Amino acid sequence: MIRKNLLIWITIISSAIFIIQLASLQLSKGSFIRDFAIQEISVYPERGLIFDRNGELLVANQPMYELIIIPENTVEFDTIQLSNLIGIEQNDLSKRILSARKYSTKLPSVIESQISKEKNAFLQEKIWLFNGFYLRKNSVRDYIRPFASNVIGYTSEVDQNDINSNPYYEKGEMIGKQGIESYYEDNLKGVKGKRYFQKDRFNRIIGPYDDSKQDISPKKADNLTLTIDIKLQEYAESLLKNKKGGIVAIEPSSGEVLTLVSAPTYQSNQFIGQDRGANFQKLLKDTINKPLFDRALQAQYSPGSPMKILNALIGLQEGVIDEKTTFTCNAGHYYARNAFMACHNELGTISNLRKGIYNSCNTYFAKTYKRIIDKYDSPSLGLDSWSNHIKSFGLGDYLGYDLFIGKKGFIPESSYYDRFYGNNRWSASTTISNSIGQGEILTTPIQMANFASAIANRGFFYKPHFVKKINNQTNISFEKNFTSIDKENFEVIIDGMVDVVERGTARIAKIKNINVAGKTGTVENFILIEGEKKQLTDHSTFIAFAPAEDPKIVVSVFVENGYWGSRWAAPIASLIIEKYLTGNIERKSLESRMINGSLLAEYEKPYKFQNFTINE
Repeated sequence: MIRKNLLIWITIISSAIFIIQLASLQLSKGSFIRDFAIQEISVYPERGLIFDRNGELLVANQPMYELIIIPENTVEFDTIQLSNLIGIEQNDLSKRILSARKYSTKLPSVIESQISKEKNAFLQEKIWLFNGFYLRKNSVRDYIRPFASNVIGYTSEVDQNDINSNPYYEKGEMIGKQGIESYYEDNLKGVKGKRYFQKDRFNRIIGPYDDSKQDISPKKADNLTLTIDIKLQEYAESLLKNKKGGIVAIEPSSGEVLTLVSAPTYQSNQFIGQDRGANFQKLLKDTINKPLFDRALQAQYSPGSPMKILNALIGLQEGVIDEKTTFTCNAGHYYARNAFMACHNELGTISNLRKGIYNSCNTYFAKTYKRIIDKYDSPSLGLDSWSNHIKSFGLGDYLGYDLFIGKKGFIPESSYYDRFYGNNRWSASTTISNSIGQGEILTTPIQMANFASAIANRGFFYKPHFVKKINNQTNISFEKNFTSIDKENFEVIIDGMVDVVERGTARIAKIKNINVAGKTGTVENFILIEGEKKQLTDHSTFIAFAPAEDPKIVVSVFVENGYWGSRWAAPIASLIIEKYLTGNIERKSLESRMINGSLLAEYEKPYKFQNFTINE
């Protein structure tokens, strides 16, 4: 009797649990889709549009089509005929179908994507022959202007890793893979909707489920307005044609990036269409030019002489020099026994701070740096103080801009030298290369533009960024980042930078009726060839801002193997400034020389397996 009652109670409890679960299932939104007689199909919103700072449309969408399979609905068919229709190998088709079956027999999978409108029209006449297959309209990106691809990035179909990390995505869906397309993916993708269809006992769709009352409309994606000036971007890219390097232009009053160039680069449209896979592999395998490597954000270079500006500012802040402090240059500087730092200034040249800047005197800044380090009780304390000043300009760490890629650069601390020489078993002389931006210091072109912005602003900068508006809402704001240098110390430095252009090493960068403040740099360049360290032609670098009295644009230019700062970097920067501030170029001969000039012969030297000369 007890056993009988127990069985009855177990039955009652089990039934109750089942009823509760069923009720919960029926009451939960969308639970009806568990009915195998109902087919769920995702509805994708079009990705958001992307505009430049002046409202010019850069990225739109264009219709493309996908061949979809629902494996459980298929019957035996002629794979040769289908493979011929869609233009892929039979073995490849079979692998894709097998992969779709492994993924799900009931859910749709993409067999072929990015089918053109013309090819879709042809397939529509034949696809009815193949049960379980259908064509679905989708859209892909249309990159209208072939510029700023390294900023905008590209989209691609999600892979299994994307799906595993975010179950929102389904096979065949598009996702941002690089640049703005990736960083702002959540804004640009919108939110997909759902449509539900009733199937008959043969699994054929016979119409909408419940008169489409259960359908969910997609949520419109956000549109983005970039900080990029696409006309300036196009112009800057033309100036780096047949060269390697990076250009960054920033509006210092906001931190908005006006242009960011990496050369060589790619075009986003290369990742659209049925040749996209082959195009990507071609770009990936180009290990000489590295077009997928963003030199403006990822390349870490010694900054060269622009670092002298920061050392001068630190010297003023630490009180070890003032604008009247003079040093004598003997065509260089003995900083230790038998250790000589050469300088291009003539023997016996006496320089104050401004003259030291516009003549780029190595001796002046080596002695300034030594005073900074020797001010403290130990070289460790001195170097760490120096390092903290440098880092306050955004060097040695990520700037936090709205792109995923980048490098920190490197600003050495005392612990770095302690590892090599022992605790405090080194001195200012050991690290003297820091005074002229060589040695261990590494920066990226965007970091150089950023610290130039801090100088232009007399002691602060805004985080560089690439998006100006989201859906026409200007709600993006950034805090001021203050350097460790007092405002009053900047004016003499800026005066010296104006002198650099007016009568110093960058006279080629003069622009009529515009005061340009700048600093040239020449950076030694080494490479390993079959395990042997060899020197190549020096890099050319330049930072500048204008007008000096009220800066509207800051430019950083780095040209690999560009000989010296005034040969390539300075004129390129000045042309960009002139173009942005005036809308016109008067120095046509200089413009022609920069656009048509090539450094390809320099880049080929290490690969010819011949002896070569440098800095010709």
